[in-house]
Order: sequence, then C-alpha cells, then structure tokens
Amino acid sequence: MTGALLLFSCVILIGVSLRLFLNGVRQAETDRVLERLAEGQPLLAEEHDHWMGLERMFQRAGLGKPTDNLGLWLTFWALAALVGLVVGSWPGLLAMIVLPPLVLRLYIAWRYQRRLQRMIEQLPQLLDHTVRSLKSGRTLADAVLGAIDTTEDPLKSAMSRIQRNVQMGISLPDSANDFAEFYERDEFRLFALGLKVNHRYGGNASELLENLIKMIREREQGARQLKAMTGETRITGYVLAGLPVAMVGYFMAANPGYLMTMWNDDSGRILLFVALAMEVTGSLCMWRMLRSI
Repeated sequence: MTGALLLFSCVILIGVSLRLFLNGVRQAETDRVLERLAEGQPLLAEEHDHWMGLERMFQRAGLGKPTDNLGLWLTFWALAALVGLVVGSWPGLLAMIVLPPLVLRLYIAWRYQRRLQRMIEQLPQLLDHTVRSLKSGRTLADAVLGAIDTTEDPLKSAMSRIQRNVQMGISLPDSANDFAEFYERDEFRLFALGLKVNHRYGGNASELLENLIKMIREREQGARQLKAMTGETRITGYVLAGLPVAMVGYFMAANPGYLMTMWNDDSGRILLFVALAMEVTGSLCMWRMLRSI
C-alpha cells in the first residue's frame, strides 16, 4: 500500500514538474518578445507586488529575470522534493520543500551584497572620469554617459539603466534617481541628488563630484578600519556559532552511538531539539549584534 502510494505521488509530481517546465518555457519566450518590443523604455515607478519584488531581487543580484529559467528552477525543486520523499519520507519531503527556497534567498542576498560592494568600489573611478570630461569642456550628461561606457562590469551593466532612460528622453537626474532607488544605496542617492541640485540650481559640477569622491573614499576607509577593530569580536562569534556544530560532527564520526542513544530516547530527542533551537537562536542574536556594529 505504501509503495503504491509512493509510486502514485511520484507520477503526480513528475507530471506537475513537466507542466510547470513547459509553462515556464512559454512564459520565458513571451517575456523575451515583450522585452525586445519594450527595449529602451523608461524603467521608472514599477509596481510593488510579490512577483515584482522577486524580479527586483534577481535583477539587483545580476541574475536576470526569474522567468528566464523558471521551468528549470521548478523542475529541480520538484525533483528535490521527490528525492526527499523517497529518502526521508514526509520529514524529508518537508525539508526539501522548505530548504531550496531558503538557500536560494540567502544566495541572492549574498550575491547582491557582493555585487553592490564591487559597484561602490568602482563608483569613484567613474566620478573621476566624469570630472576629467567636465574639465575638458563636455556637458554633464555627456560626461556621465561617457564615463559609464568606459567603466567595467558590474557597474557598467547596472548603469545601462541610466543610459536607456536618457536615450528615451528622461532627464539625467531623474534617471540617476531611478537607478539609486532601485539599488537602495546612499552613495548612489548622493550621486543622484548632486545631479539634481546641479540641474536645478546650477553650480560647479566638477567640485561637487570631487567632494562626492572624497566622501565615498573616506567612508570606505572608515568601514575598513571598523572591520579591523571588530575582527576579534567577529571571530569570537564565528567560533561560538561553529563549535557546537563541530562537536556534533566529531561525535558522529568518532562515536555515533553516543548521539543515536539520545536520538532513540524520547527525552534525549527533546533535549537535542532544544539544543538545536538554542544554537540557532544564539547564532541569530550574535549575527544581529555584529550587524549593528
């Protein structure tokens, strides 16, 4: 009876995964056609719903649109859930349903922060090129767009958003503001604010950008000094978070019967779950403390 039920569930999951895969392929083709038709259109004021939030996360991380590989992602997810059901029964199925989205979310956040940090490191070079172009007699818009062409990825591909909006007739300050709000970073917001103030009230754009370069570099230097000063605290947090996990791994390798005796006992299983909950809670608390420094 259990084997027949498992086989029936496998067939249903395979059918659902194939249907989702075909729907994802068709949707991706439709999105590519619409993207070609709307290429270069202004990218201002997007609607904020759950799907747009997911698409925003993927684009900010440099992964394109989630619909491009939606069928593939869903197929892998369904297969992982099926493997979890076969190997670990219903707990395995639940784990494989929950873990892949969580791991993907953490990966996207890590990739976004890494990409954003690289963009911030490239921004002073772009501003410096813009200042040199301004001093050679070019206009502010031409200087900024020319500097974008000379920079490298990931900043170049990210700021192509500004170039597309300017080509469609949107002013440079509004395009830069849209870019800054998309990536939600203070350095980009200051850059957009400087362009807006210069566009509305005039003034020396070269001096403004030079001050912005100085501010970004001083802020980066201060962040590095703070990281160096808090290095001991961060290492302590990593050790305290990893020590229980390392001890469990050691016991499983050296004397697995020690932990299995606790796992097979009702009270021991409760103690293990309590220890796991305390470990996760303590790790989250230390992570929040380190993030607040």
